[in-house]
Amino acid sequence: MSICIRYTGNVDKAKEVLNLGFLKVLNNLQKYRTEIPFKVWIRKIMVNTLIDEFRKDKTHNYSIQYVEEYIETSDFSDLNEAISRYNLAQIHGFINNLPFASKQVFNLYVVDGFNHREIAEMLKISEGTSKWHLNFARTKLKEQLIMTSISGPL
Repeated sequence: MSICIRYTGNVDKAKEVLNLGFLKVLNNLQKYRTEIPFKVWIRKIMVNTLIDEFRKDKTHNYSIQYVEEYIETSDFSDLNEAISRYNLAQIHGFINNLPFASKQVFNLYVVDGFNHREIAEMLKISEGTSKWHLNFARTKLKEQLIMTSISGPL
């Protein structure tokens, strides 16, 4: 459920996708291979179900910005000790404030460990667009962290 809420940002939609995901799990139980941890297998099915639902939901297609050229820099990958001042709920709230497409790319890349090629294939966007959304999400998160530290913790 936490994966579904993280991607949808909506409890009702998360429940709907969770049910669809578990239906896929039950329908494909015979395809499960014991050398893969069961939790990892279910997580992959849930993420794929979420992406399938995103593709079906045409209302979010307007928010995807296509950027063909983007040069990834390491400027945004430095560790920052300031993050330790925030609790998990605050960080989750910051991520939920991101635009939908950027939030989705951020979650796939940072939380779920997909690379830009895989994200581009899943979301039917270019790798450059995936990189742009990740950079945009990091920039917006950094802005939120700075604004919160100026005004004091939430």
